[in-house]
Amino acid sequence: MSVRRHTFRQSAGVLSKKSFSMSTASEKREEVKAKLQGLRKALRVMHAGVLEETVLPEPGDVRAAMAQLEALLELLESKSARKSKSKESAK
Repeated sequence: MSVRRHTFRQSAGVLSKKSFSMSTASEKREEVKAKLQGLRKALRVMHAGVLEETVLPEPGDVRAAMAQLEALLELLESKSARKSKSKESAK
């Protein structure tokens, strides 16, 4: 029985803070959407491997997924923090 092994790095690109230096909000939104779709696809591959082949994902792959989620969360939190600061200063 051959074990088909998909790694997270094969399924999703590496997320970096540099990749979010877009000029408009709509472009940034599209990039975030694309990154989330890639991450979702990679997680589906990992999940399928666990269910169908009873193979756990590589620890590095799980760490990479967590790092991407953290980077997205930081980006979104920094944006919401800026919005709340601007609302507070307007009062």
